[in-house]
Amino acid sequence: MLNSMTGFARSETRSDAGLLVWELRSVNHRYLETSFRLPEALRAAEGEFRKQVEAALARGKLDAVLRLETGEAETAGLELDTAVADDLTRAVAAMAERLPTARPPSLGELLKWPGLVRRPSPDPEGLSRDAQTGLAAALEELKAYRAREGARTAEMLESRCQVVEAQVDRARERVPAVLAGLRERYRRRLETLDIEADEQRLEQELALVAQKLDVDEELDRLGSHVAELREAMQRSEPVGRRLDFLMQEFNREANTLASKSQDSEATAAAVEMKVAIEQMREQIQNVE
Repeated sequence: MLNSMTGFARSETRSDAGLLVWELRSVNHRYLETSFRLPEALRAAEGEFRKQVEAALARGKLDAVLRLETGEAETAGLELDTAVADDLTRAVAAMAERLPTARPPSLGELLKWPGLVRRPSPDPEGLSRDAQTGLAAALEELKAYRAREGARTAEMLESRCQVVEAQVDRARERVPAVLAGLRERYRRRLETLDIEADEQRLEQELALVAQKLDVDEELDRLGSHVAELREAMQRSEPVGRRLDFLMQEFNREANTLASKSQDSEATAAAVEMKVAIEQMREQIQNVE
C-alpha cells in the first residue's frame, strides 16, 4: 500500500526528569533526511534516535523536536550549593558597604544566581530509554498518518488510471476511421488531378502511411503501464521512485501517440491522457 511522505505526530512520555514531548513533521524529499532539536541532556542520544527513524521511514524530510518539560513535581530534590551561597552572601555584604544607598537584592533575585541552586542530574541512560520509547510512539503515529494520506493518494491514482484506460479505448476505436479517412482523401485528391488510380499502388501507399501512423504499440504499452501502476500500489515496500520512473514511461507513450495522431478525436484522447498523467505525477512526488 502507498505511504505519503507528509505527516505530523506528537507523543508525551513521563520520566523522572519531567515530561518528554516529541513532535515530528515530515514532508516530501528525494531521500531520507532527518534533523533533530534536542535538550542538552539528550544530545548524546541523537545517534540512537536517528537509527529509530531510519528503521521506520524510507524517504522524506523529517523535523524532530524533543522538549523536556519540568513542572512543580520535578522541583523536589533541589539542592542549595552552600559554598556558592556563602560567597554570594559575602559579595552582597561587600557591595552593601560600598553602596549603602542601593537596594539590596531580593531572595528571588539571589536564587537566580547561576549555580546557586542545583537540580539533581537525571540518570542519562534512563532518560534516553524514556525518550526512545516516546520516539517509537511518535513514529508509529506518524506512519499511520502517512498511510492515511497514502490511501487517499492511491484512490486518486486509481481514478486517473481509469481515465487513461478510457482514453486508450477511445484512441483505439478511432484507428479504423482514421485509415478510412486517409483512403477517402487520397481518392478525392486523385479525382481532382484527373488521374486514374492504380488500386494496387494506392493500397501500397496507404499501407506505408498506416505503418507510420500505427499506434497499437503505444496503446498496448499504456495499458501495461496502468497494470504495472496498480500492481506497484499493492506492494508493501516503498514504491515512490518506481512510480516516478513509471510516469516518465507514461509521458513518453502519450507524447508519441499525440505526435502520430491524424485525427481530432485521437488528439483529444492523447491530451486527456497527458492531463491525467501529469496529475498522477504531481501526487507521486509525495509518495514514499
